[in-house]
Amino acid sequence: MLMRTDPFRELDRLAQQLMGPGTWSRPSAMAMDAYREGDEYVVAFDLPGVTADAIDIDVERNMLTVKAERRPVAKSDDVQMELSERPLGVFSRQIVLADTLDTEHIKADYDAGVLTLRIPIAERAKPRKISIGVGSGRQEISG
Repeated sequence: MLMRTDPFRELDRLAQQLMGPGTWSRPSAMAMDAYREGDEYVVAFDLPGVTADAIDIDVERNMLTVKAERRPVAKSDDVQMELSERPLGVFSRQIVLADTLDTEHIKADYDAGVLTLRIPIAERAKPRKISIGVGSGRQEISG
């Protein structure tokens, strides 16, 4: 039997029990990190225990939506659950993407329970040097 003493974990567990698992109409939130790496914007979502086929990624205009479902593991009839803290159900996150990102070329990778999206920064948003033209000299305006 497992024993634990973290009172905050117990409060989290109670809140999860009261709210119930996430559903497609009321999904739970998922943890994420977002950062810029070179010419890409990277967003990483924690989805441990979720299979790749249970993840749905959509982009509509500038709204990125990630939904995932953690399904219960099939157990035999002689299994008696002693402790269950891993939340099941649907998890979702929506992010408004800036106009400066190229949503046509998003790359998604899923490894070790982490979904990583790489969104390139659009060419028009990258800094560029503007050359200054030198005129042919001064001109006088006569009246």
